[in-house]
Amino acid sequence: MGLLAVETPRYIGYGMKRPLNNLFILSLILTAALSGCHRSQSAAPAVKRYPFTGRILALDAGSQAAIINGDAIPGFMDAMAMSYTIKSSAEFKQLAAGDSIAAEVVVEQKKPNAPDDEGGDYWLEKVRVTAHAKEPPAKPSSSVHLPAPGEAVPDFAFTNQDGRRRSLSQYRGQTLLVTFIYTRCPFPDYCPRVGHEFAAIYRQLGSDAAARRIHLLSLSFDPAHDTPKVLRDYGFSLASTKDATLFRRWEFGVTRSADLPAIASFFAFQYQDDAGGATITHSLSTAVIGPDGKIISWRHDSDWHAADLLKDAASS
Repeated sequence: MGLLAVETPRYIGYGMKRPLNNLFILSLILTAALSGCHRSQSAAPAVKRYPFTGRILALDAGSQAAIINGDAIPGFMDAMAMSYTIKSSAEFKQLAAGDSIAAEVVVEQKKPNAPDDEGGDYWLEKVRVTAHAKEPPAKPSSSVHLPAPGEAVPDFAFTNQDGRRRSLSQYRGQTLLVTFIYTRCPFPDYCPRVGHEFAAIYRQLGSDAAARRIHLLSLSFDPAHDTPKVLRDYGFSLASTKDATLFRRWEFGVTRSADLPAIASFFAFQYQDDAGGATITHSLSTAVIGPDGKIISWRHDSDWHAADLLKDAASS
């Protein structure tokens, strides 16, 4: 069997409840490679286990999940921060933000002949604390603010693709779908993925009279590079059009560096430039904001489709 080359960008993703599916993509690639060598043997087991270590960034008691900055698993996945479900209630209750842990990642592979949108699953077992945080977190259950339904969104400002200053309060009376991107993002499961889903929503808005109050906003957190012109060209590329009427329904904006920490904090959005500034390590954050300026729903992963956000928006 020839070697299977997988190019891994320096980009690392945060906070994925059921990511698209970085974990599963790598697993499926490895499974495909092995099956090519052993076609005459029995199928690979449906579940695989990997030793795992990392540090807890935040806990979500409602879903019994933890956002964990995980170390690399040699031969399987790079270091990245993701959201992991912890099956054991007793193991979950012992955890606090800032703790270092050891565990097993259990990966359930996609079932044969299952539809494309039915991926496998993953979770943590045998979780144990190897070191407690040096300083207890300010909030026992989580050190990260998670936007909650009914919560009022602050009046954050940005500059749009036309160079105009805008603020979120200007969209009162409309349902605002907002997601965070940067135009140089190289990882297809992140910014390009959410961008394509927003493009699908945009196409549906044109033929849906009931959706006329819906407005799309893609906000960049890369002010050093994402100028209004860059955002304008990026929008045309995503929407596959050069018609400037695009921006009546779907705007692209960029925040000022000074405003970014507050915006990121509210939307549970994490980011970090690498040493050269060429690649940004970041999480995902997508919110549906009602006409009253309050959160309807929030997602910290890319495991959603256009129909999911439109369903949330219809409830406003």
